[in-house]
Amino acid sequence: MSNRYAFSYLFRRFQFAQKVNRKAEKKLSDTLKKIKKLVLIGDVRISEHGYDELVSDELSVREIVKSVNDAILVEDYPNYPKGAAVLVLQIDKKGNPIHVVWGIPKGHTRPAVLVTAYRPAPERWNENFMERKR
Repeated sequence: MSNRYAFSYLFRRFQFAQKVNRKAEKKLSDTLKKIKKLVLIGDVRISEHGYDELVSDELSVREIVKSVNDAILVEDYPNYPKGAAVLVLQIDKKGNPIHVVWGIPKGHTRPAVLVTAYRPAPERWNENFMERKR
């Protein structure tokens, strides 16, 4: 990666981060903490639906897994029937937003499961993709 490209990428990422709701950045759910730890040690699975969505939006598993440490909590589902889950905002290598649903199977402490990932539709989300439009 050239220095020019790296700088451009980091600058776009910084600009995007400035638009994100600061309260949401400070809040980190227990589920997201666990998912980040599991991903760090490579204990990750991708759901079948997740693979389908990745392909349809031309997203890379490697890119999503690599950027999970910078994920920002959008919604927390600690009592979801299939196991605790979170919707997070991540950024792709071009600086574009991605929504990713991560979960941990009910009754288990591992693995981190990438349930789905998609490019959020601007008409359904506010300008920083942190809140659904009503």
